[in-house]
Amino acid sequence: MKKAPDSKRWTHFHSALQLAISRSAHKWTRVLTTKISRSASRSGARKSHMVAEGIFNTVSRHMEDQIHYQHLHAVVSEARARKQRGEIHGKDVWRENLAPHAAVRARTVRVMESEIERLRAELQALEGDNATLYAQCEDNDEKQRVADAKTVELLDILDDVYAKWSQLPQDEIGVWALESAENVGFAQPP
Repeated sequence: MKKAPDSKRWTHFHSALQLAISRSAHKWTRVLTTKISRSASRSGARKSHMVAEGIFNTVSRHMEDQIHYQHLHAVVSEARARKQRGEIHGKDVWRENLAPHAAVRARTVRVMESEIERLRAELQALEGDNATLYAQCEDNDEKQRVADAKTVELLDILDDVYAKWSQLPQDEIGVWALESAENVGFAQPP
C-alpha cells in the first residue's frame, strides 16, 4: 500500500525543523526558532501546534544549556590559566565558597576601575585644555579692554578737534581756500 504524500505545510515545517536542529550548534536565538514554530503553527491543527511547541521548547533548552556550558567552560579555563600564572589571591578568583555572582561583580569592579582611571586621565587632559583656553580668553579680554580704551581716547581727541573746528569762522576759511586755489592756479606754468 502506497503512503499518501505529506502536506506542503508539514514538509515546510519538517525542513525548517531540520535546519534549526542542524544550525543549533551555530547558536540560533530564541527569536529565530520562534519564527519557525509560528510558521508551523499556522497549519491550524492543534496537535501539530503542540508538537511544534514541544520541539521548540526542547531545542531552546538545549541551546540555552549549550550557551551556559560554553560560558562555564570559559570561566573554568580562565581560572586554570590564572592558577598556572600564580594568580590565586584576589576578590575575583574562584574559590569553593565563592558565589558566582560575587566573582562576576568582582571582575566587573576590576574592569570599572580601569575605566575610571581612563576617564580620570581624559578629564585631567580636558581640564588642562580648559585652563589653557581660559587663559587665552582672559588675555583676549584684556587686549579688548586696552583696544577699547585707545578707541575712547582717539574718539575724545576727534571730538576735541571737531569742537575746535566748529568754532572757526567757516566763511573766512571758505574765502581763504578759494583765494589759495586761484593763486595756485596762476602760479603753475602753462
